[in-house]
Parts: sequence; C-alpha cells; structure tokens
Amino acid sequence: MPTFTFEAYNASGKTQRGSIEANDSAEAIARIKAQGLYPTQVKAQKVAKKSSSESAAPAATKRKSKGFSIGRVKPKQLTLFTRQLSTLQDAGLPLLRSLQILEAQTKPGPLKNCLITVCEEVQGGSSLSEAMSKTPKAFNRLYVKMVNAGEIGGVLDVILQRLSEFMEKAQRLKRKIRGAMIYPIVVLVVAALILSAIMLFIIPKFTEIFLEFGVKLPGLTLGLMKVSHWVGGALPGQQIPGIVFIVASPFLFIVFWKLIRKAGPGRAITDMMLLRAPIVGKLIRKTVIARFTRTLGTLISAGVPILEAITITKETSGNYVFERALQNVHDSIREGESFAAPLRESKTCDAIVTNMIDVGEETGEMDAMLLKIADNYDEEVDVAVESLVSLLEPLMVVCLGGMVGTIVVAMFLPMVAMIESLQGGGGD
Repeated sequence: MPTFTFEAYNASGKTQRGSIEANDSAEAIARIKAQGLYPTQVKAQKVAKKSSSESAAPAATKRKSKGFSIGRVKPKQLTLFTRQLSTLQDAGLPLLRSLQILEAQTKPGPLKNCLITVCEEVQGGSSLSEAMSKTPKAFNRLYVKMVNAGEIGGVLDVILQRLSEFMEKAQRLKRKIRGAMIYPIVVLVVAALILSAIMLFIIPKFTEIFLEFGVKLPGLTLGLMKVSHWVGGALPGQQIPGIVFIVASPFLFIVFWKLIRKAGPGRAITDMMLLRAPIVGKLIRKTVIARFTRTLGTLISAGVPILEAITITKETSGNYVFERALQNVHDSIREGESFAAPLRESKTCDAIVTNMIDVGEETGEMDAMLLKIADNYDEEVDVAVESLVSLLEPLMVVCLGGMVGTIVVAMFLPMVAMIESLQGGGGD
C-alpha cells in the first residue's frame, strides 16, 4: 500500500507533518481529516525501483510511447478535457481510470503526450495536482492550484466543473473579441492591396499621359506621383521599392511590439498606453477586470488561500498596471488591512468594482461578489465590442472614401487643364 507524506494544521493552528498509508490520495486525505487535522499538502512517497531486470521489464513494456509534438495545448482542447474529466469524476469512476479513458480517446498531439505523463505519475502514486504540475504545456499554475484545492477538500468533481465553466467563459470572451476584429482587418488588407495596385499600375499610366501633353501639374498630383514612384521603386537613388515596406510593415510591427514587451519597462509602458488609448482603452480595461475578478473569484470559491489566490491572479492578469495593483492588495491583506482600499487607491477599477468588493469583504461572500462583477463586465465587454465594430465600419468607409477621392481629384485636375488646352488649341 502506498505511503503518503502530508502537511496539515491541527485544531490550534500549528503545522504538523507526518505520513500515512492509503490506496490513493483521496483516501489519504480522508484519513488525515479523520485525525482532526486540516491537510494543506499531500504527496505520495516515491517507491524505490527494483533492481531485477525481470521485474523492470514488464513496467517498461507498459509505458506508452509519446508522439512528436510542438507547441502548447490548445485552450479549446483543454476546456473539453476538463469538462469530460469532471463528468467522469461525478459519475464515480476512479481517477486513474478516468484519465486513461480520456488519454485513449485524445488524438496524437501535445495534450495526449501530457496525459500520458499524468497517467504514469498518478499510477506511480502521485496526486493529480502533482502530476499535472509536471506538464506545464497543458496545465498552468492556476489549473494546478484549483485541482490541488479540490483534492484537499474532497470535491475534485465540483472544482473541475467550476474550472471548465471558467475556461469556457474565458474562451467565449476571446472568440467574441477576435470575431469582431476579423471584419476590420479584412477590409484594411483588401483596401491596402487595392491602393497599392492603383499606385503600381494606374498612376504610372496617367503620369505618362500628362508628360506627353506637357500639362502643368498641381501640387496634389505631383505628390501622388511621388508616392506612386516610391511604391514602385522609381525614385532617384531608391534601392528598395516601397511595396516591400508596405507588405513587411505588419510583420515588422508585430516583431517590434513583442521585443518591446519582453523587457520590463517596455511592457509597463505599452500596457499603460493601451489602457489610455482612445476607444480601445476602455475595452481593454473592462476585459482585464472581467478576467482578474473571475480568476480570483474562482480560486477563492475553490478554497485556495486568499494570498496565494491573489498571487496567481496577478500572474495571469496579463496587464502590468493591474499586476502592480494586485501586488499592493496582496501586501495590504498580508498586513491585516482590507482588499478594497489599495485597489481603490490604484484607480485601476471603476468605483462600482471596489464598492462591490468592499461589500463582499463585509459580508464574507468575496467569491460570489467577484463572480458577479465578472459576469457584469463580460456583458459590458460584449456591448463595447459591438459599439466598437459599429464605430469602425463608418470610420473605415470615410477613410477609404477620402483616400480614393483624393486620388480621383489628383488625377482629374490635370485632365481638366488638358481639355482646356486642347479646346484653346482647336479655337485657334
């Protein structure tokens, strides 16, 4: 029978360490609780491998081979796995059997390789959270801590259900924002292609006609011709056509943006700029508030200690300004002060958020209040995304219309002069 080492609090709040024999981690937790202790960590002792080659051979044949895979596990796959594992645990299947079923039905890829590792670790006596912590490609710190809280509390199926709901809502929010951005991006790409084609093929034809007639060109037409020459690489001394820069500029911008955000000061500056940006700044702020309140509320409701929950939330917030605010909240709670006060001083959240958190502290329902804030801001993000899309459509029409109109006017003015000169010549 496997032996488990544990750390737990006794009735007086003192830490106590020891070991206990049990068939699995769930039984070990139950036996520890039966002794009047409150476990905080339960780990299986590693069993020494047998030196006999005969006894080692069967174990080697049972080990599954992992296929080649690149990258991390897709959030959609992980969400589906969490939902299915929650269902199997709720149905009463043993944990190892549930993991083996899900691993067998998973297609080859990063998730399958991670599940193979998890199954081997659990079969060797490790707890589920300990096994998942060894596969960070699939299970991040937030996931592992929630599973650990579910194991200690004996409510793994409930925690997995909450975790799957949390992941589904986060994915739904991302899909809405990405879906809303597809239309403007497609329009901008098509417009850039059309304008580039006009500059490369249409404007040069008009330029030849104007030069043949010797018409005096206005400044607007001359400026447009210079742009056309730059795009086609026809300017004196120009070595690289401008079309190369136009095509490469989005990729260069993405690389430059990522390089800036890799540095601490660069990330801080860009996050501040994004929050203060017109139009999109409010949308980003609402999205971050919805994410951090849902993450923190889910962790607290799962039984994760408040300080550890805030630390995890800070690491997953995705914005430097909110990370700094949550660090101040962490320090405030550690010193015995309130949650809402440092958050209010940071001015990162609206007054309604800090007031609801203040009420949650007073009533002892912080997790429920945080989840209500998240639901409210999810709805506000939906409205903000729809408003942004409805604003971008006429804005893009006006911008594109202005560009095309400028080109038409620039080409039409010399033609008027040509017609007048021809008419004058005919009158003579």
